[in-house]
Amino acid sequence: MDVWKVISEGYNEQDAVDCGNRFLIGNGFVGIRGTLEEYRKDKQAACTLAGVYDKAENQTWREPVNIPNGFYAHIENPGEIESHTQCLDIKTGVHSRITEYKRAVLTIERFANMACVNTICQKITVIPKCAEVTLKCGIDSDVWDINGPHLMDLRAQGGEVISVSARTYEQDIPISVSERCDQTGYETVTENNSVYRVFKISEPFTVKRIIVINAGNEGVHENCGETLEGHTAVYESVAGTYDEMLEAHTAVWAKLWENSAVILKGDDEAQLALNYSLYHLHSIAPRHADNLSIAARGLSGQTYKGAVFWDTEIFLMPFFMYTEPETAKKLINYRIKTIDGAMKKAEEYGFKGAFYAWESQDGGAEGCTDFNVIDVFTERPVRTSFRDKQIHISGDIVYALLKYARWTGDNKIFDYGGIDLICACADFYKSRAYCRVGEKELEFPDVVGPDEYHERVDNNAFTNRIADLTLNYAKNRYKVRKPRLRDGIIEQFDGYFDLEDASLETVRSRLKHKREYWGTQSGVAFATQIIKQADVLAMMNLFPEDYTKEDFEKNWFYYEPRTEHGSSLSACMYALGACRFGRADLAYPMFLKSARADLDGGGKSWAGNVFIGGTHPASAGGAYMIVTQGFAGLKQEDNSLTLNPCLPKEIESIEFPVIFRGEKYKIKVTQNTSEIERVNNV
Repeated sequence: MDVWKVISEGYNEQDAVDCGNRFLIGNGFVGIRGTLEEYRKDKQAACTLAGVYDKAENQTWREPVNIPNGFYAHIENPGEIESHTQCLDIKTGVHSRITEYKRAVLTIERFANMACVNTICQKITVIPKCAEVTLKCGIDSDVWDINGPHLMDLRAQGGEVISVSARTYEQDIPISVSERCDQTGYETVTENNSVYRVFKISEPFTVKRIIVINAGNEGVHENCGETLEGHTAVYESVAGTYDEMLEAHTAVWAKLWENSAVILKGDDEAQLALNYSLYHLHSIAPRHADNLSIAARGLSGQTYKGAVFWDTEIFLMPFFMYTEPETAKKLINYRIKTIDGAMKKAEEYGFKGAFYAWESQDGGAEGCTDFNVIDVFTERPVRTSFRDKQIHISGDIVYALLKYARWTGDNKIFDYGGIDLICACADFYKSRAYCRVGEKELEFPDVVGPDEYHERVDNNAFTNRIADLTLNYAKNRYKVRKPRLRDGIIEQFDGYFDLEDASLETVRSRLKHKREYWGTQSGVAFATQIIKQADVLAMMNLFPEDYTKEDFEKNWFYYEPRTEHGSSLSACMYALGACRFGRADLAYPMFLKSARADLDGGGKSWAGNVFIGGTHPASAGGAYMIVTQGFAGLKQEDNSLTLNPCLPKEIESIEFPVIFRGEKYKIKVTQNTSEIERVNNV
């Protein structure tokens, strides 16, 4: 099998949403869902911009802006579909489809240009099977919005350069999508603020299109296409033909893979899934900007308001630290530059220091609301405690910063805002902590840990440990209360062991609606020991030096059967934990689950009546962590790297590069050997 291509054979309209995730293309600036070119908003076709947020009328939150779709194309009245193939070339980031209709064969190739991120390119080939067919291609402005619309003053213009311009509803950000093609002999049609070229085709025909995207805060031309001349200027600021852009684009991909490809021998399905996971991480990295991070659903749409969560620091940072330290630094700098938003949030709740947003948007503004779930029965918003009680987010950021500095040796990050960030987060924890009279240990009551099914608990083990790290690195010599133990099992939070010890099947049987949310105080999981995702195991994996193999084993076998895995962040933490006590057989299926999250589709798309579908970058990052830190056992010890492999029987060998402190190393692990070779050609 080809481990660098994702291929879907046959046409099924019901697969539109999953295929939109599965065949996503992106370049860090824009993400284009993998829907077919003729699809519109009812099939969730979307082009999502990174870092451009707006609030629709009567909404209380912002979300990313989906812009007019420059890839729209279809053959009018083509007849029945006789065969259909959709393909994503992971190695080059090129999406293609071949559809044979009764009256014509349609082939389309498209890519989001990695070498010039505000351009996307498309090549359309039509082979008629009758006297004449009509191809309609252009810019469709009827965009998909979860909580929109976000665009106003839409204007479609024809000419040699066709374009759609608009402004966002709340922030008045100018947006334009402009296109030029290499063919003539078309009719220009404008309708419903969209613009198309119409070709009458009687013989084999190919048109190559270059689409330029411009947004006010990430634009390439000051006019932003407000007039036809402005659109032309925007377009002409980007040089090159389709073929030249494709060559430059694939060269960027080749360089990325040179520093990140992981070779798994023995299981081609696993190799494809891992390649696919890393492809997604590359596609959403904001290499072009110094003020952006990565949203929890990447660039696959407006889910979770396009916000940056703890996913980036805990699940994505290892991949970028190991393969692109300069991109990892950008992710850290995003938090340094948005500290004012964190300070403002802390002040809002009466605390000092920096309380980072649970759902961070532009400028570090908090995108999370107090009512974050819609009840499926009453259709009323449900009060959740994500915004105000998930205080571990500030410590997660400190953890990532310290890991980055230790791995890369970039101690200058501390002088450029890093120390200020750590101290501000420590100040927050000091002001948020509680200390009983006569006691010396700090406690953190009324919090939410990674397990979001149990809200407003006291002394969540993960939260306390991450706060302890922050306080003590900032030279605040406080003792934070350690978790309680029972027969070697870490209690997830105060009183957890007193909850009903019901099985996962029993709790699931209590659901009265398939979309019912399990959390909040009225949820089916709240009064039980059933948890959403890895919590104690996540803490142990972040601080493995604190625990023995026996600790990992005991806690794994206690908590995993009680975990619903209701988050794509969960499986990788259990896989890593299993590797810590030498059980690759337990880790391997969880690795596949993490790596195949978007290949297989069918994951949770709803929390109550709130849509949470889209791609799962944290799961992809988790798959990489399992292979490098779990199966290969890669570990940093002071100024050197060590290996302690735990290789599954399905894998003969693993080979991958890492960049450590400015030098490149090649790691190779087999069933019997392991070696670290210094390459020195970053």
